[in-house]
Amino acid sequence: MVTPSGAVFLSYASEDAAAAERLATALRDAGIEVWFDKSELRGGDAWDRQIREQIHHCHLFIPVISANSERRDEGYFRREWSLAADRTRDMAHKRAFLVPVVIDGTPERGASVPEKFHELQWTRLPEGESRLSVSSSCSATRKQSCSAASKAGSRPGCTTAILRGYFSKIR
Repeated sequence: MVTPSGAVFLSYASEDAAAAERLATALRDAGIEVWFDKSELRGGDAWDRQIREQIHHCHLFIPVISANSERRDEGYFRREWSLAADRTRDMAHKRAFLVPVVIDGTPERGASVPEKFHELQWTRLPEGESRLSVSSSCSATRKQSCSAASKAGSRPGCTTAILRGYFSKIR
């Protein structure tokens, strides 16, 4: 099954499955289509091919970054991250596609992620917190959200605004 246009792809280290699942649930509760391997892959699926197709067709790619991903020098999530970073080479620079989410205190500086991730604003959602399901009356754009986040640091309310800004574009 190929992700419908506008869907979000979640990529994470297996040790972060619980936090990634909380994030997927919050996004779905907000009416956003999410491709999450724990719920989308079935027995007998050609999983490598299916994951590659999902990354190629998704509207947003969310890499979940943590101390767990930092500890792992190898893992399939690293391939997913590379595929997503490579996909950006074919996109207009103004297009939002990668939305790095950190679920713990992992610092951006020195993080073992594709270089493309370092060029972007990172969102902090401790343990995949689900503060996404706040008032639907907000229609913040990505630019407004990032501006607010820059002024306020990485407080949880600002991360919600950043994510809502991205997701308002795919509804």
